[in-house]
Amino acid sequence: MSEGELHHTTFDGISEYGAALDELCGLAQQSLFIFENDFDSLGFNSEKRFTLLRRFLLSGPNVQLHLLAHDTQPLVRFCPRIMILMKQFSHLMHIYQTPVNLRHLTAPFTVADVRHFVRRFHFDDTRGIFAQNDPEGTIVLKSRFEQMWESSQPSASATTLGL
Repeated sequence: MSEGELHHTTFDGISEYGAALDELCGLAQQSLFIFENDFDSLGFNSEKRFTLLRRFLLSGPNVQLHLLAHDTQPLVRFCPRIMILMKQFSHLMHIYQTPVNLRHLTAPFTVADVRHFVRRFHFDDTRGIFAQNDPEGTIVLKSRFEQMWESSQPSASATTLGL
């Protein structure tokens, strides 16, 4: 594939999905918008993904990482590496939870830099597509993400409060 050439790759399997997410995280230079059901068992606590996301967050003062989930508790409880990033980069990273009225949305996706995306057809389906240099498809997904984000609430913070 040459620089800037539109390229779509299909995948079928959770390991292929994880590899596509890792590659996408490595391509991101300005923004990453990730929508998942709960981030459980998807490699978000792996050392590789941690390193990729950390490298991305260190790449500049204006990068953005937005994680959106129907249920953020598995992310908070079972992904300590993500929470480490949240503590270190709370000014660049946000975790939101969707409201009940959006729980019918079942197609997870990740958008990087309004140029690349990874999309699965359903939370329970391991098939999907990894698109590189597809601004038209990416703009549609980013717009969908922004609409969902506006209706959602912050759900995880860099600090743990309690008595």
